[in-house]
Amino acid sequence: MTDVKQDLHDRVVVVTGASRGIGYFAAREAAARGAHVIAVARTVGGLEDLDDEIRAMGNSATLVPADLRDGEGIDQLGGAIHARWGRVDGIIANAGALGILSPVSHIPPKDVETVMDLNVTSIFRLIRSLDVLLRQSDAGRFVALSSAAAESARPFWALYSASKAAVNALVKSYAGELAQTKATANVIYPGAVRTQMRAKAFPGEDPKSLPHPSDVAKAVVDTIGPEFMENGMIVDLNDEGRTRPL
Repeated sequence: MTDVKQDLHDRVVVVTGASRGIGYFAAREAAARGAHVIAVARTVGGLEDLDDEIRAMGNSATLVPADLRDGEGIDQLGGAIHARWGRVDGIIANAGALGILSPVSHIPPKDVETVMDLNVTSIFRLIRSLDVLLRQSDAGRFVALSSAAAESARPFWALYSASKAAVNALVKSYAGELAQTKATANVIYPGAVRTQMRAKAFPGEDPKSLPHPSDVAKAVVDTIGPEFMENGMIVDLNDEGRTRPL
């Protein structure tokens, strides 16, 4: 990864869902740009692979094996970051779940609880834990991975769509609260990407026809750089990265 700009040099960046897919490659990209990455995920093996790659760059990361549905654990994360760095410069809230594709009337309540906990409540808990630290940065940047499904709400996609619509509403409100600060909050629509979640949703699709997660990582990480000044926006990679208000 040569000739990568160092716009995140010495910045502290939290990435959730960092053990695979977009989160993994966004964490790697942030590290390549000079950030110290705090990588959060449940899968220890994936985190260790990420750490090996980051060390090979001559950089370092902090690995946090954790279930983001554990709110108390997220609170402890905020305390630990405060004690060591006193700030957070960037947050990529990437972790999420597809859930079941089903008629609304057939969705098991337990599935609703699981998807909403991971896709929505964990982001609320992350903001609750890290907001003060984000505001301590000279250019705090928060971005949540969302989806155009939040707006299309196609038949059988109710659970996932509702969770992402909630993410959009949560981040829009948070962005308004940050309007008079140096911090910003946005969402990004990554589009169709070669991930396990995509394969689950479209099992007959040829994965080679889709961009690899590493192909979208740069655009994701761009949104947490100090030069990215937008606030309360959707960054739509389906539309060449154009922005529009939430």
